[in-house]
Amino acid sequence: MNQPNQRGGGGGYRQQQVQQAAPGSIKTKKYQFDTNTYTRLAMAEVWRKEWWYVTIPFAIGLLPAVIWHSWWWLALSVVLTVLFVLLRSAQITGVTQMEQSKPLFERMNYEADQRQLVMRQTEQRAMALPWDQIGRVRRDPDAFLLYLKPGVPPADMAAWRQWLARTFDVPVFLHLPLRLFNNDNDRKLFEALLRRKGLLTDAPAA
Repeated sequence: MNQPNQRGGGGGYRQQQVQQAAPGSIKTKKYQFDTNTYTRLAMAEVWRKEWWYVTIPFAIGLLPAVIWHSWWWLALSVVLTVLFVLLRSAQITGVTQMEQSKPLFERMNYEADQRQLVMRQTEQRAMALPWDQIGRVRRDPDAFLLYLKPGVPPADMAAWRQWLARTFDVPVFLHLPLRLFNNDNDRKLFEALLRRKGLLTDAPAA
């Protein structure tokens, strides 16, 4: 398997030799991140942050009404708003169909140590994710969400396209349910590892 390198702005995957897990590494059960679960979580996060963006196409559609009074401009505003919502939502759901993202939704187990997080399908097929490729971690009541760092748009890309890529980035993350761990001690060790790496900074869960 390939290793995630960067996403967005022409990101992709690069091949890296997967090292064997270090002695004492934290190993989980087999698990497959369901694409519907990803879509639900990503949608909720994006629209919780970006709900106010829908006012922009609505306002643009109403601008002509300042000069030419007509109910048609209100209809245009509604159409533009619906189109924006559909396009942004399609961008989110499209992550599950991208070739470079598909390995994240395959059935595998995880092995975590100080160097990396290994996502292993079989002994021969594995994907190594160094900790420095993870930007942050969110601790939900029932799972850890490990967010991959967004890709950097190419320097030769037009400024307005760079702005779009940064503004309308789609979160890509691993979803590790607490039930994935073999026991509560492994879960606590994994959480402590995330804190040592500076990825999890909220208060420890009770």
